[in-house]
Amino acid sequence: MSIHISANKGDIAETVLLPGDPLRAKAIAENFLENAICYNEVRGMLGYTGEYKGKRVSVQGSGMGMPSLSIYVNELASLGAKRLIRVGTCGAYQSFLKLGDIVIAISASTDSNINNLAFDQLNFAPTANFDLLLSTYQKAQQKGLEVHVGPIFSSDIFYQDDPDHFKKWAEYGILAVEMETAALYALAAKHKIEALTILTVSDSLVTGEIASHQDREQNFLKMTELALTQI
Repeated sequence: MSIHISANKGDIAETVLLPGDPLRAKAIAENFLENAICYNEVRGMLGYTGEYKGKRVSVQGSGMGMPSLSIYVNELASLGAKRLIRVGTCGAYQSFLKLGDIVIAISASTDSNINNLAFDQLNFAPTANFDLLLSTYQKAQQKGLEVHVGPIFSSDIFYQDDPDHFKKWAEYGILAVEMETAALYALAAKHKIEALTILTVSDSLVTGEIASHQDREQNFLKMTELALTQI
């Protein structure tokens, strides 16, 4: 049994969806999974294992930010997870991204020092698993979903002092910002497991638009259905 996940090997499926919000983990279990069993309630970070179209899958809340997500990724890897798919929201850095669009992250730049600490201040480039990325993109095309594949930015800071902070990143082609993927991709490489981040655009730093709560939930379900094609 791990420290933050009250589960044993065998309780966790090889494929795990990682929403940041534990209540979204609960919603995924209730809306998509059959025979779902809650295996974790430690610190309120809910985790479930069930079946989707006859295939076993887990969903585990990971919290906000790279330190929190890192705890769960390390422990899930030790419990036998082989494929981790983050499902979350992001803020658009590009004007062509619209609210509700899906972003698939090929790589993650960051302002965090979390990976530099592991590499003695050298710069590791965290990237997605190509086969998982390609398969997800192809499934999105089959479903007729509007998806954008490219680099994103993982930030330690949600409320930035400089309102123009995103413009340099946007100039270099960064699609959007979130707070977890740079750590997810690095730890997946360390543990030799597959990882992918799928995001929905919930707001735009370019236009100032913010999706309504109803739209966020609808878009989250659409993204979750895409992620579940990879189990």
